[in-house]
Amino acid sequence: MTKKKALAGVTVVELATFIAVPAAGRILADMGANVIKVESLDGDNIRYTAPTEGRPVNPHEDTTFDLENANKRGIALNTKTAAGQKILFELLEKADIFLTNWRPKARDRAGLDYKTLKQKFPHLVYACVTGYGDTGPDQDLPGFDYTAFYARGGILGSLYQKGTMPMNVIPGLGDHQCAMALASGVLAAYIHAKNTGEGEYVSTNLLHTSIYTQAIMIQAAQYKEHGQPYPIDRRTTTSPFILAYKTKDDRFIQICMPVYDAYYSKFMTCIGREDLAQDARYTHLQDVAKHKRSPEVYDIIWQQMAQKTVKEWREIFMANDIPFSVAQLWEEVLEDKQAWAIDTFYRMQYANGSEKALVRPPIRFLESGLPDYQRGPLLGEDTPTILQELGYSADEIAKLEASRDVSVWRE
Repeated sequence: MTKKKALAGVTVVELATFIAVPAAGRILADMGANVIKVESLDGDNIRYTAPTEGRPVNPHEDTTFDLENANKRGIALNTKTAAGQKILFELLEKADIFLTNWRPKARDRAGLDYKTLKQKFPHLVYACVTGYGDTGPDQDLPGFDYTAFYARGGILGSLYQKGTMPMNVIPGLGDHQCAMALASGVLAAYIHAKNTGEGEYVSTNLLHTSIYTQAIMIQAAQYKEHGQPYPIDRRTTTSPFILAYKTKDDRFIQICMPVYDAYYSKFMTCIGREDLAQDARYTHLQDVAKHKRSPEVYDIIWQQMAQKTVKEWREIFMANDIPFSVAQLWEEVLEDKQAWAIDTFYRMQYANGSEKALVRPPIRFLESGLPDYQRGPLLGEDTPTILQELGYSADEIAKLEASRDVSVWRE
């Protein structure tokens, strides 16, 4: 017998596009919530990003849309008409949680600001993600993770090899971290609402999330008399035991031994430099840093790592319990046995006969088990059903569709 999901019986209305908020809605949907995704008649913009990701454009096989919107139902609604607005507020009346990524001024214009909705629905948990937050001079700037998370937050300007150029960034990294932060806040607010009958406003943003993600080093940057200002030359970094090194077969292995002194002798022996295992010049990181010998140790490791292949180093490091990982390519990640063993992926069988590996959110419940992975709704696919649940007749739904207040999926 399948056990009841944690959020069974909870209704969520999601009015959002792209990634961060829909990803939070996906997490709640996986937990059993009835998540109703409200889209414009043109649809969520994420439906049209396939070319920039190197995928074919196909509404019946849209891996990105399904990643962010699996297990939801969808209604296509014109929120600019009186009839469309009425339907939206009817949905909110029945909702426990409202998710949005509209910017503050846009919410104000539409009467969807927290103050207005709190008066109408005092029990409602209202949650949002923005690029830069709800206050301050930049609150209404458009925010994407490329700009607010990577660039403004300090990642692009700091975390690259000195003398080169910033990394090539990818979509979703900041958005998914925002999604997990928002989901955790929403769940706490929902518990509060259930206990008190009082709603709450929950928010996060890409800028704050980026800064929090890097908080250790951003805080440390205040000690200007210590360490090195970023970007740095990896060869001269304080500890050569937390870097990636190239192997004989042109792959990279990342090692991570934060307590340098504890690993020094063992690691030097592993890489074939037993002669240096007790060399007083290198055994203690404090002395290495004081005498600026980090480049010497780096060069030694670089030279040694180039003598063997990834396969050979993997065997040596695993046998000696050295913390490491091969820098895998995405194609290799898709075949990673450990990732499959922990149910990171799901084999999605599309109606067109295609099978693709789709990623699950990294949250797992033992008792209620893994959620099903139902594809995201086609644009307006569930419009009739959702309207019927609100009490609309077939004739009324047909009139709404004819007047472009709603749309219904048609092949």
